[in-house]
Amino acid sequence: MKKLVIPILGFWLSCLLPACTSSDHFLKETDYRQKVETDFNQKKEVLNRGNLFAVFNEEMTQEEREAMMFLYAYMTPGDIADYSGDFYLKNVRLSLQDRKQTSWGSQIPDLIFRHFVLPIRVNNENLDNAREVFRKELMPRVEKLSMYDAVLEVNHWCHEKVIYTPTDSRTSAPLATVKTAYGRCGEESTFLVAALRAVGIPARQVYTPRWAHTDDNHAWVEAWVDGKWYFLGACEPEPVLNLGWFNAPASRGMLMHTKVFGAYDGPEDVMKTTANYTEINIIDNYAQSAPVTVTVVDSLGKAVEGAHVEFKLYNYAEFYTVANKTTDASGKASLSAGLGDMLVYASANQRFGLKKVSFGKDKEVTLALTHRPGDVFTDTLHIVPPAEKANLPELTEAQRKENTLRMAKEDSIRNAYVATFPTEEKAKAFAQGLKLDETRASDFIVKSRGNYADIMQFLSHAAEKGQGTRALELLGTLAEKDLRDTPCAILEDHLYATDAAADVKEVLAPRIASEMLTPYRSYLQKAFPAELAAQIKADPQVLVKWCKDSLLIRNDLSTLFTTTSPEGVWRSRVTDSQSRDIFFVAAARSLGIPAWKDEVNGNICYRLNGNPVLVDFEKSEGGNLSEGILKATYQPIPRLDNPKYYTHFTLSKYDNGTFQLQNHPENASWVSLLKNGSQMSTGYYMLVTGSRMANGSVLSQVSFFTVEDGKTTVTPLCMRDNTEEVRVIGNFNSEALYTLPENGEQTSILNTTGRGYYIVGVLGVGQEPTNHALKDIEIKKAEFEKWGRTLVLLFTDEAAYKRFDRKEFPNLPSNVVFGIDKDGSILKMIAENMKLGSKPTLPVIILGDTFNRVVFESHGYTIGMGEQLLHVIHGL
Repeated sequence: MKKLVIPILGFWLSCLLPACTSSDHFLKETDYRQKVETDFNQKKEVLNRGNLFAVFNEEMTQEEREAMMFLYAYMTPGDIADYSGDFYLKNVRLSLQDRKQTSWGSQIPDLIFRHFVLPIRVNNENLDNAREVFRKELMPRVEKLSMYDAVLEVNHWCHEKVIYTPTDSRTSAPLATVKTAYGRCGEESTFLVAALRAVGIPARQVYTPRWAHTDDNHAWVEAWVDGKWYFLGACEPEPVLNLGWFNAPASRGMLMHTKVFGAYDGPEDVMKTTANYTEINIIDNYAQSAPVTVTVVDSLGKAVEGAHVEFKLYNYAEFYTVANKTTDASGKASLSAGLGDMLVYASANQRFGLKKVSFGKDKEVTLALTHRPGDVFTDTLHIVPPAEKANLPELTEAQRKENTLRMAKEDSIRNAYVATFPTEEKAKAFAQGLKLDETRASDFIVKSRGNYADIMQFLSHAAEKGQGTRALELLGTLAEKDLRDTPCAILEDHLYATDAAADVKEVLAPRIASEMLTPYRSYLQKAFPAELAAQIKADPQVLVKWCKDSLLIRNDLSTLFTTTSPEGVWRSRVTDSQSRDIFFVAAARSLGIPAWKDEVNGNICYRLNGNPVLVDFEKSEGGNLSEGILKATYQPIPRLDNPKYYTHFTLSKYDNGTFQLQNHPENASWVSLLKNGSQMSTGYYMLVTGSRMANGSVLSQVSFFTVEDGKTTVTPLCMRDNTEEVRVIGNFNSEALYTLPENGEQTSILNTTGRGYYIVGVLGVGQEPTNHALKDIEIKKAEFEKWGRTLVLLFTDEAAYKRFDRKEFPNLPSNVVFGIDKDGSILKMIAENMKLGSKPTLPVIILGDTFNRVVFESHGYTIGMGEQLLHVIHGL
């Protein structure tokens, strides 16, 4: 009987909707079409408010209707509630048009087109009209090219628009990234995927959620060309595909994954299937891998079905979950990963266990749930990443030279656009004209980059209305990315719909978590009935109860790490717990109630009569914040007197079977956070510490303890050390700029050295310590040249450079590059990070890599500098 229901649903759907003008199916496989129809109707049944499916009343071809049905069947409630049906229909029609008009469109199988061309969303970015805009500009450049060359050309076009620069974790929309002219790797890859799909080329974003051998992660792109997937670095064009700076690091990766929109049944290893996407594991495209099967047992050795299993990589001083699994009836869960170590954590029935596993060595591992929350214990772990085994495609010198010339031209195109942004001088003149604080206003305008017109318009209008200072206060609550992609209308909604006397941080501020900003304030003020709004203002707990009673929480339908806007939550009344939290704070602030989401632990709070109240959506009454004090003792190891949060240690709090990272500020350290003690939410904690060795391995320790209400907990912070191995001793920003003495232009260390290890030295011209160091390096010329990496030697100013006589050092290695640290910023950075004082003795020399790790530092007079450097190099 159940089998008959599916086609009947499809029949009635076709009867109820407007007639199709074409009989061509987009979903050609009958079984798959029936599945999509079922999933679509279930989604429509859940989202039965707000007329969110009105677009299906419009006239469409059968092909368009089925494509739209596919999108809606697997979109999150937020994507359905926050964007119009006409927006999706326009994108569907553009995609189908590309398939018919491009020379490669007919070659693309239905499976590949459906999942890797049609979808608009790539990551957790705000959706925009990028497909329409990019298509107009790109089609003339690629329409006569082969599919392979078209991919290369699109990436060159992307490099004209955007270059890599670190930003915060919120992913900007493709058009916003173009407007800014830079982005982090997640934004660059989202941008490139959007650009490739805009011309009908299948593309997907690939993530290594975290590197195994160093901190940070990376994202790049795979494009489907003539039946095969190729990879490329986004906005980093190479002459051929399957080439990028990350070939070698990727060979040390342990997991590479991509989220495929919808129910996908391709040839890759499936890691997870959700209501919206299929997560596939593509580690084998980049590195050797092997499977490990974990059997979870209870304290009596009996297999545990339904246990939650997390596979964790050490990165940023935490054990970060890269894969979640659930055990089967035999208590088993499996994962294939690169040939290195992970920590496996499992939990069930208020018990947990953890154990190191080595992929390639361990095949079957038994993990016992021997611990309960509240147990005090410590475990030590030696985590070893995979060995490097890079596979590089062939490349001629002519190809490399031509590509370099193209990239230089593209840099000039992008730089010409960036040159149109207001300078600090122009921004200050603008602020002066409005009688605003020149320093604050100009800082916001300069940081807004391509969005400067909106920020200047916002300030200009506010000044006219006598709210210029208040407008600056609002901008001061925003992240830098908000300045770069928030329209004036949204900022004005929050400024003018908020009482002028309201608290800036807890009421006026538009931002709540990491969501895209929207004009929710005036919308919610109109949406809430007057009587209900009055009740909430008198007792904010009424809003808590309203959220509990009126919102349907479906975390299973919101699995793409996106959030539904407060307006979308109100329209649909179906959301996830994270969007519910944001909605609560947005609604409270819109009604003038101070409210916030705690940046460290994620608690939702409001303020009543000056006192903070903890929100619990499961209880009818608000609670008091329960806190204790956490202190840590520390015995220093060499060159590390003050361990840093995210670099050397982190804290995670137990919550419903798993440990959640506590997001303390990036500048937090043992001294600022734990030496004298800090207030922490009560609960059960895990402290992770780690000493990263230069070869990528980690000496780690995990400790577990409880913070009790009103009490002080003291725990040791242990940094393990190994004097026999080269250890990471600090950091240095490889994006730091220096001046080229030949032409006075600025360039970065990274641009000079390329990805990998390098040496940077700041010299004291004519001084014996510098002369001695250079002579020692000359002695080892052949070995440094064999190493092949760049030695960047900097002078403190132009006068020092002119005094330097190269003839005195005729045998310096050919891979030495000279430059000028014109403003002293590089020397200052090294001195601060390596704790050398404000005036370190020159020369100062470091050995680091473009993951910003420093493994060697020397300053002042040193014997055998060349030999010391090579000793470290050989130990890497």
